[in-house]
Amino acid sequence: MPLAGLLDNVRSLFNVGSIFRSADGAGLSHLYLGGVTPTPDHRKLAKTALGAEQHLSWSHHRNSVALAETLRASGHVLWALETGGAAVSIFDIEAPPLPLVLVVGNEVTGVDPDLLALCARCVSIPMAGRKQSLNVATAFGIAAVILRHRCDGALGAQPSGSLESQVPL
Repeated sequence: MPLAGLLDNVRSLFNVGSIFRSADGAGLSHLYLGGVTPTPDHRKLAKTALGAEQHLSWSHHRNSVALAETLRASGHVLWALETGGAAVSIFDIEAPPLPLVLVVGNEVTGVDPDLLALCARCVSIPMAGRKQSLNVATAFGIAAVILRHRCDGALGAQPSGSLESQVPL
């Protein structure tokens, strides 16, 4: 699957563990862990990931901006999952370009502006309630599943599961 994730300065062990589970469930190929994002070497993260960290390729990079520049130079397209005026609803996008890296940032401050500048697009999950954002792990999981199904369509693959009948894509 030409879909990966980049977690930049996601501090919570539990969020990162949950993201590992979501990434594995969505069939992502790799998770890039940047900055202070903890790695599966921490037992509390492994407890939350429930073994997904053993099945999903990952790497740690001190500088997410330098990593993003390297990924772009090698042909990857970066999309940030972020709120704000420039973000397009994930439900309104066409099939994503491949290979694609979904970028998420710090739980409080979001995606670093220097990293955001390297992203070709910002996508968001529309919110109907008073809160305008979801927990980073929850948002990543939703976006990863939607993008996976969009990638399957772009590749002409038969999507697994029945997301198409449940969510308007």
